[in-house]
Amino acid sequence: MIVAGMGFRKGADLAALQAAFLAAGGARAVALATAEDKAQAAVFVQFAALCGLPVHAISATDLAAQATPTQSARVAALYGTGSLAEAAALAAAGSGARLLRARVQSQDGMATAALAERSVR
Repeated sequence: MIVAGMGFRKGADLAALQAAFLAAGGARAVALATAEDKAQAAVFVQFAALCGLPVHAISATDLAAQATPTQSARVAALYGTGSLAEAAALAAAGSGARLLRARVQSQDGMATAALAERSVR
């Protein structure tokens, strides 16, 4: 199962989310994930509907439990982890998940995406 974790700033538009998602290789994803406080943002709801993918809203506790290779001081202060996109993807993919694609940003810097996978055996 491949999950696309998404992070985005308050002013992000649909084009920014799409750009980050595509840059990360999101076409392979079977689900989207982001923080609980972002999951109901109008732009994210619109993006999820456009993609036709289910959304995993990840709690702050679960985000903070994820070790990420990318380290953003701003994100760490807000969510207790270095990358919202990476942490959301890992948490949603489940125990034993690994990153397939570390965080990438949209060209305007307003959205990020990462891919994680958990092998089903």
